Amino acid sequence: MSNPRSPSLFDALLPISVLIVLLGLSVFLYGDSSSSGPNQIALMSAAFVAGVIGLKNGWRWADIEEGILAGIHLAMKANLILLAVGALIGTWILAGTVPTMIWLGLKLISAEYFYITSCLICALTALSIGSSWTVAGTLGIGLMGVASGLGLDPAITAGAIISGAYFGDKLSPLSDTTNLAPAAAGSDLFAHIRLMLRTTVPALSIALVIFFVLGQNAAESHDTGRIAEVLQALESQFNLGWYLLLPVAMLLFLAVRQCAAFPAIFIGALVGAVFAVIFQPDVMSRLTDPAAGSLSSLKTVWTALFAGYESHSGNASLDGLLSKGGMGSMLTTVWLIICAMCFGGVLEKLGLLQRLLESA
Repeated sequence: MSNPRSPSLFDALLPISVLIVLLGLSVFLYGDSSSSGPNQIALMSAAFVAGVIGLKNGWRWADIEEGILAGIHLAMKANLILLAVGALIGTWILAGTVPTMIWLGLKLISAEYFYITSCLICALTALSIGSSWTVAGTLGIGLMGVASGLGLDPAITAGAIISGAYFGDKLSPLSDTTNLAPAAAGSDLFAHIRLMLRTTVPALSIALVIFFVLGQNAAESHDTGRIAEVLQALESQFNLGWYLLLPVAMLLFLAVRQCAAFPAIFIGALVGAVFAVIFQPDVMSRLTDPAAGSLSSLKTVWTALFAGYESHSGNASLDGLLSKGGMGSMLTTVWLIICAMCFGGVLEKLGLLQRLLESA
């Protein structure tokens, strides 16, 4: 191994500065789609700049590459979990598990308890699918429309939706950020979730009390048509019942028993596939490929595992909520994690992070 020089403060700041500039340009040029490729290019470009600085300071490329691989290795556990999560979402929608959770939540809607119910519904849905943005952008929009029809305050409704969506997202083992945080810190996923309960549950409890009090003065109307449309669409597309929540109970049981996250989630995905074959014959028949013959059911659940589920209920809000899942849906996130860990691994290996800390 060579005897490299210690990096200067300029050396440490340059890759960070390049990354900030490139990420800013990425958002400016690509907007919401910046995480689907442009941000990854920004991270890899900044990592390349850091590598050039390392070569200037006397590091060998083999040593720099070693740092990159070490960074990626830290994230591989999270990547495996994310792929399993994608498979689980696909089969749980196909099996009717996620639709049942949404259906049960929407059945609780009433004007007097609208704010608190909206918060709980969004929390439950985000917990089941692991995405706050999806819940806020689909179910949340529908709830805002219902609030308008009921004559309720849109600002309070928006607060209830966001509070519930972020609570469910942070505690969901299906969430990409919830998986990434413990992976980067070197801790266990379910241990991370248990520790977050200490702050998120009290915060949500306080919010629910406030939403309950505010809801007692809610003005009641009779325009609940949007919720009725979603319920009707769910009932027409899936067989719904409490027994479809058994995969959720099984996953929670494995979590309590401290089973490793990757096998627990992948087992949940496979159980969802079995439930789909048993309890959703109409859904399976609609998706069946006749060319597959006797293996058509296997092909349908196999497709859900890697490509997810695509809803065609005719209800735009419901289709946006249920058209997701599959391992393929997680590849952009996995790609982003790998690029981020490349950048972080280079900074760590070359001592650039340590130089920044020393100058603080």
